[in-house]
Amino acid sequence: MKNWRCFTLAVAVATGMSAGAQTLDDCRRWAQEHYPEIRQYDLIAQSEQYNLSNAARSWIPQLTLSGQASYQSATPTYPRVLADMLAARGVDMAGLRKDQYKIALDIYQNIWDGGQNRARREEIKAGAEEQRRAAEVDLYALEERIDDLYFGILLLDGQIEQAEAKLTLLRRNFDKIQSYCRNGAAMQADADAVEAEMLAAKQMLEQATLSRLCFRQMLELFIGRPLNDTRLPVPEVQGLRSRESARPELSLFDAQLHRLTAQEKSLHSTVMPRFSAFAQGYYGYPGLDMFQSMLSEEWSLNLVAGVRLSWNIGAFYTRKNDLQLIRTRRSQVEVNREIFLFNTRLGSSREEGEIERLRRAVADDDRIVELRRRVRMAAESQLENGVIDVTALLQKITDETTASLARRTHETELLQSLCRLKHMYNQ
Repeated sequence: MKNWRCFTLAVAVATGMSAGAQTLDDCRRWAQEHYPEIRQYDLIAQSEQYNLSNAARSWIPQLTLSGQASYQSATPTYPRVLADMLAARGVDMAGLRKDQYKIALDIYQNIWDGGQNRARREEIKAGAEEQRRAAEVDLYALEERIDDLYFGILLLDGQIEQAEAKLTLLRRNFDKIQSYCRNGAAMQADADAVEAEMLAAKQMLEQATLSRLCFRQMLELFIGRPLNDTRLPVPEVQGLRSRESARPELSLFDAQLHRLTAQEKSLHSTVMPRFSAFAQGYYGYPGLDMFQSMLSEEWSLNLVAGVRLSWNIGAFYTRKNDLQLIRTRRSQVEVNREIFLFNTRLGSSREEGEIERLRRAVADDDRIVELRRRVRMAAESQLENGVIDVTALLQKITDETTASLARRTHETELLQSLCRLKHMYNQ
């Protein structure tokens, strides 16, 4: 364990954990700033303000201007006896005309809406908060994709280092074997075998380099800026501070429950009576004074004002089912929360098992690499003395390279597992 810590510090220094180094935290932050989802916050805030402004305007007096022209098949008239008496006195009472006209201005002022406006404002705020939490969940999920790319690059860095180290060993031994061939101490087939192994190592190096380039290009697309030419620094990952999860999904569940509560309050307001004041002024024919309109066909100015009580009794018919539907949705949210927490605990347990496995592997890797190096060095000496052939030496070089690569891979995977465990709890 001590050797692993020393390795982490050494690699961190060697790979440039200095000013200007692009760390994992930097890449996460840049990715969130560059990701299109970040613009959702401004759009959500704007939508919330517009909706709240519209809700507040329900208390402003509502004005309606209308015009009407109509024709009726019948209109009010005087009784025949009364009409005959008035006609005998020289008064013509023909009654109202069948064509009628009106230009009206209606004014409506809400006095008490049963709490509907307040409930609507709470529902708007709760809906906007739910949208913000959902955006946070999407941005949080982005971190995992950045982590995979970042550690993928670190793993490929390890493969490149080991391929270069293997090539160095093979070139050195290739030069020796060529000199042996010139002196007749070795066959050309031995040199050919080493050269073939060099070509295979070079091929592996090229493939790892191309894969690393592809990973870096994808990471650059996410963060919206080019990476430095230097290798990425190895992140320092601490252990869990606590078992309390601070995942944004939990805040999203709370926001969903809060919105359902707001919907329930809004539902209660729909069965409350409402009081309002109204006024209508209109200019037209006939006026409110019907008798005057029977005597004269002139248009007149009229005014009606008062208060109104309205109560939608039909809202009681579906209220019980609507409340039950909200309770069902609330139960679904609670079930989704329990499922999420269960999966988090399950993933945590699995990751902790992987961390323990990698810790034990890392604890033995240094010793394995050291032993493989000794065996390879002894094999080089034996080849010089003619005790073993080139094939045996190549196997020993491959064993050492494989052990070194396994050590680097285990160390990187351990860091990634620790990072993944912290990510599960948002720490």
